[in-house]
Amino acid sequence: MSPVAVAVEDKYDASQFQPSYLGKTAKGNLTVSKENQSLTLYPEYLPTWNPFQKYPPYKFQKFHDKGLEASEELTNLFSRNNQKYKVRKLTPKLGSEIEGIQLSQLDDLAKKDLSRFVSERGVVIFKDQDFNAKGPQFAIDFMRFFGPLHIHPTSGSPEAFPEMHITFRGASQREIDSVFARNTNSISWHSDCSYSLNALQLTLFSCLQLPESGGDTLFANTVEAYNRLSPAMQQRLEGLHILHSSVEQAESNKKAGGITRREPESNIHPIVRINPTTGQKHLYVNKEFGRRIIELKKEESDYLLNFLYNHIEDAQDLQIRVAWQPNTVVLWNNATTVHTPCVDFSEPVIRHAYRLSVMGERPVSDLKYLNDEQYLKDEYEALGI
Repeated sequence: MSPVAVAVEDKYDASQFQPSYLGKTAKGNLTVSKENQSLTLYPEYLPTWNPFQKYPPYKFQKFHDKGLEASEELTNLFSRNNQKYKVRKLTPKLGSEIEGIQLSQLDDLAKKDLSRFVSERGVVIFKDQDFNAKGPQFAIDFMRFFGPLHIHPTSGSPEAFPEMHITFRGASQREIDSVFARNTNSISWHSDCSYSLNALQLTLFSCLQLPESGGDTLFANTVEAYNRLSPAMQQRLEGLHILHSSVEQAESNKKAGGITRREPESNIHPIVRINPTTGQKHLYVNKEFGRRIIELKKEESDYLLNFLYNHIEDAQDLQIRVAWQPNTVVLWNNATTVHTPCVDFSEPVIRHAYRLSVMGERPVSDLKYLNDEQYLKDEYEALGI
């Protein structure tokens, strides 16, 4: 079966416009229903869609990872003077949970250590944070330190804060029922917006309003997924590239009645990518936005991509599961991990969260091409992109 985009009508996607969003803001923009507006605990974070809000296509940007400036032993983040913090590994190779460090209090040196630590651990969980109460602007300012922030082409955002990507599932039985209307599960593994030329890198996510249980997020380690492959398979993947595209996402969003703020784009990225901070190779495949391996014929591409998707998704021994709690903030590396939401609760309650993502480097297979605007020029010309 060919790997294809996940359409709104096929998989529940709480980051996109839903037909039940019939509300209007005071400025006349689209938003969630009046009922859900009255039930939300954080109205300043509600998603809105402005039909007149348009953005030009993204252009190539050079990028320098703040993690490259980190202290050798991350002593600015894990200070010897702070005896209250605790760090626990979720698994040996993916994920760490930290208590006793308040992200909002970090200085620039500690933030550089944080960037490095997220690159090394893939997913880092901070409990009992004060971000949510400080409002959208504070979280945006915090993340801007690490690099330019991505503005999603179709998702909702709070008015005046387009960088903030909102996921919202309303308290209605219709939205609950839509999750499994055409599918037996809600799982949709992906990395965010891999169709961008400068791929999304450091990502911050926090839940504002939650069901009593459920609504977790699963993560998989694509560094370990690459390392598990045989040397022969690793060698076979070298030099192969995937065409990533947001065309289908834009079409599905339009079908649902949503707004497109930026025209869809297509870009070519290597299957085997290298992390410039750690020097580790990892797989960069995405079932949601990856269309085909450009060097192979269709049947060959489908066969190999499905093998790689299954390799990552079926290996529970390279995955973790994050159970959200109030005031928990999670940072992850959007290049070296893939993730999926999990809609496993049936009561009609609100699940409301926000995401901020730094635009990182253009994905490369070799660091000699890092920040090279002409990288893959011949492949783009061959495809007419």
